[in-house]
Amino acid sequence: MAELTVEKIYNDRKDFLDITLLNSDAGLKKKILSSEVHRPGLALTGFLERFSHQRTQVLGETEMTYLSRMNREMLIEAGERIFGSDIPLMIVSKGLTPPLDFLGIADKHGTAVFSSRLTTSELTNRLSVYLDAFFAPTVTVHGTLVDVYGVGLLYTGKSGIGKSEIALDLVERGHRLVADDVVKIIRKSPDVIVGTGSELLGHHMEIRGIGIIDVEKLFGIRSIRLQKRIEVEVHLTLWSDDLEYERLGLEEKATTVLGVSIPQINVPISPGKNITVISEVISMNHMLKVYGENTAIEFSKRLAERLHRQAMTEDYLEADYE
Repeated sequence: MAELTVEKIYNDRKDFLDITLLNSDAGLKKKILSSEVHRPGLALTGFLERFSHQRTQVLGETEMTYLSRMNREMLIEAGERIFGSDIPLMIVSKGLTPPLDFLGIADKHGTAVFSSRLTTSELTNRLSVYLDAFFAPTVTVHGTLVDVYGVGLLYTGKSGIGKSEIALDLVERGHRLVADDVVKIIRKSPDVIVGTGSELLGHHMEIRGIGIIDVEKLFGIRSIRLQKRIEVEVHLTLWSDDLEYERLGLEEKATTVLGVSIPQINVPISPGKNITVISEVISMNHMLKVYGENTAIEFSKRLAERLHRQAMTEDYLEADYE
């Protein structure tokens, strides 16, 4: 994973966070090692036992009011406690500016202090969004990701099996391509993974026999998505008479990506098989399951009830002598 420095945040998200550097640039080289944001209210009063000094520190109007009521000696003491703990950076919300003595201590310890015109809650939310995205676990897989009826289908399988061709057919039918060949997967939360394409490849696709095509330019902006939650993996394999394939769908398989479990459907490829229509059915059937409707289970229940009623009827007729 690439290192995150204060300078990178300042250069990449200066406008997004609406921040202005208040002291020297000596602290821009500091590294940020955590995605958490902390408000050091208790640390300003002297309680450092549970001070999360490795986190990005945010001062709101409450903390600034507390600092403004300190005399110079108390202010310097509070500053030494905070900046002496080697915090990565500090951002003050609502466009407020700390006292010069406070900024001087920050310079002494090589810590950057910023001022943001955003409210404290908005600043904290935007910081969390950026930091969570940067520190989120990621992995790159060989596959193709397509949004089919709002469901993210990740096609996997050996090279040349037809993943790109299936995606191209789906795009022609009105579905949207997210990434082809290289899919970057990010875990956004404990049970959500999101896929996106590489910056270099964009929405280009390699079709054997044709070459590289630009899906966005060929089919328009509606044919692509920048990212999509991955909900089902469709693993493509060549048809083999020696293998047994799922017929009823009662045994649901799953795969784990970055600790997140998602359904996995193995689809055998054979000449004349319409994988595009099958993909649409996979998507719609997944949504039915999300809404609590499992066709395979319901069919199995109805079949069991039918057999049970038939057996009961036969037993009754055999015992009826009238």
